[in-house]
Amino acid sequence: MPSNENTKQIKSRQRVAEHGEVFTNPREVNAMLDLVRDESFNLYSRFLEPACGDGNFLIEILRRKLSLLQSVKTQIEWEFQSLIVVGSCYGIELLEDNAEACRQRLYQFVMDTRPRQPQAATTPSSLEGESGYCKSLRFMLQKNIVCGDALTYRTADNRPITFCEWTPIAGSMQFSRRDFQFDFLVNQTHQYSLFDEQGEAQSFDEPVRSYPPLHYTQLYRYGD
Repeated sequence: MPSNENTKQIKSRQRVAEHGEVFTNPREVNAMLDLVRDESFNLYSRFLEPACGDGNFLIEILRRKLSLLQSVKTQIEWEFQSLIVVGSCYGIELLEDNAEACRQRLYQFVMDTRPRQPQAATTPSSLEGESGYCKSLRFMLQKNIVCGDALTYRTADNRPITFCEWTPIAGSMQFSRRDFQFDFLVNQTHQYSLFDEQGEAQSFDEPVRSYPPLHYTQLYRYGD
C-alpha cells in the first residue's frame, strides 16, 4: 500500500488558487496503478509523471518495483538493480519545493528499503563519507525529477526539458547514459511512450548527447 506519510491533498488554499496544486490520495494512486499492474511490477518499465508533486505516484511505483528485489542475495546486486528501478521513474513538477521534496522522499525511501548485509561486500565510501552508491542515487534523482512545465516542455530556468535514458549493461554493473529532449515525445502524435517495449529509445529521434558507460557507483561523475 502507498505510504501514509503524506496523505494531505492540499498544502494551502493559496497554492491551490495560484497553481491548482492538489495531491493525489494514496487510494487513487493505487487504483490507477492497478490498471497497469503488470507494468508497475516490471523492473524495466519506464514511467513519467508530468505533474509529480512531491512524489505520491512515483514512490508507489518505487515500492512495487523494489519489492521485486527481495530475493536478491547481495547488497551490491541489490544496489545495482535498485538503480535500474530509480532510473525508470521520471517526473516533472512546476514548483521547485515540491520537486526537491520528491527527490528527497524517493531517496529516503530507497535508503530505508536497502538491505543491510554486513557480511557482504559493500559499496566503498567517498572521502566525504557518502558511498558512491548514495551519490549516484542522488544524481540520478536530480536528473530524473525535473522542475519545469510539462505543457511548455521547458525547465524553470527556460531550458528544454531533457531526460536521461539509463541503460544497465548486463554482466558489468555499469550503466550507459543518453539524453533526449522531452518535447519530441509529445510532438510525435503517434508515439505514446518515451521508449519502446524493449526499453530502447525510439529511432525517430537522436539523443542530444551520449556518454560512455560508468560503474553504478560512479554515475555521479557524469556531472551536468
